[in-house]
Amino acid sequence: MPISFSLLDLIDILIIAFISYHVILLIKDTPAVQLIKGLVILFIVSFIADQLGLRTINWLLKGAMAMMVVALPIIFQPEIRRGLLKMGKRGFFINTSFLHKEVDKKIEQLINGLVMVMPMLSSKHKGALVVLEREVGLKDILETGIILNSEFSPELLYSIFMLDSPLHDGAVIIRGNKIAGANCILPLSERMDISKSLGTRHRAALGLSEQTDALTIIVSE
Repeated sequence: MPISFSLLDLIDILIIAFISYHVILLIKDTPAVQLIKGLVILFIVSFIADQLGLRTINWLLKGAMAMMVVALPIIFQPEIRRGLLKMGKRGFFINTSFLHKEVDKKIEQLINGLVMVMPMLSSKHKGALVVLEREVGLKDILETGIILNSEFSPELLYSIFMLDSPLHDGAVIIRGNKIAGANCILPLSERMDISKSLGTRHRAALGLSEQTDALTIIVSE
């Protein structure tokens, strides 16, 4: 019997391939990969048990897999959240870049100020973590620190990261041309391939980049 293959079948395959590709990108280098491997092993063992007629083992495995299906949204919550954020922002289907957007005078002043302050902090061996908010809001991150909502200036940013400043720990969040908050706590990365030589500041910067479209700037001590 000849196999019929229509244009709709091709579209169906392309959609599944597209979704599968992005799912793989989302769970790559995360604990979710190990869970997926465990599920695959359960499926294989269940199939073998079914073929051999091992009813009790097969029943237990099927029950375990049914519970896993219910638990998947909870287990994969970080990956699901990251995926929805990427789908909700512009540039998911068409690659766009923040750096290619037209910048006004205030944003240009902000960039120049950052370029001036970062080498100064590095020369003084002062660590810093600065986050530039983009399309994905960082309200939940701001609530972990001190709200400032102050006009950006290189002098203010420099003073925040001085050791005698009560705000020097944590991250500074910049929204538009304002320093929105300081002493903010960022989520740590869950990636398994991060070098152990990297400190908490680098893991926090990577963690935020995994979950949002924010730009993070790090100065090592």
